[in-house]
Amino acid sequence: MSSILVLKSSVLGDASASNPLVDEIVSALIAQQPSSSRIVERDLAIEPIPHLTIDSAAVLRGAEPANAEQAAALALSDALIRELRAADTIVIGAPMYNFGIPSALKSWFDHVLRAGVTFRYGDSGAEGLVRGKRAIVVLTRGGFYSDGPAQALDSQEPHIRTLLNFIGIEDVVFVRVEKLGLGPDHRELSLADARRRVAELTTVPITAAA
Repeated sequence: MSSILVLKSSVLGDASASNPLVDEIVSALIAQQPSSSRIVERDLAIEPIPHLTIDSAAVLRGAEPANAEQAAALALSDALIRELRAADTIVIGAPMYNFGIPSALKSWFDHVLRAGVTFRYGDSGAEGLVRGKRAIVVLTRGGFYSDGPAQALDSQEPHIRTLLNFIGIEDVVFVRVEKLGLGPDHRELSLADARRRVAELTTVPITAAA
């Protein structure tokens, strides 16, 4: 059985550009194996992961839980990591908010990047421990950041790539949906291009996670 972990992070609800594209990707992946696909979805805007606190930071850095808040933070992190490890494909919707990723998505990463669990440090530096997975990331942004003068302002795509690579997920593809804020014509063209890209990506078969 293949497993897909779905992470949405748009705060725009029905006006979201990333959520429908994430749904299209998931539907296309399920169509490959309609009777053997398991889906775990987290809408981080509707049910946000708590931001780090002094308590959660302590246990996520390796301390034993000393109170109820710390125990709850560790249990949540363990659950999120189990979902991640069980997935063959991770589909992420990541709008650009003020040149970066939504804080809700950052909180998810803060809870799954744990030394000794999803990565470790060795003599040659950091080593990711979550391998053999594919990530498809839908990037939506109002401007154009893939090239030109504004590219230096993009801390969305490089950040996500770094976080995924750090824990061992190196098969990462991005669906860029840009110029959404430049008028309806640009928006429609960008969404149409993104759908074509989605169609190309979802012809790649899902393989069972190692």
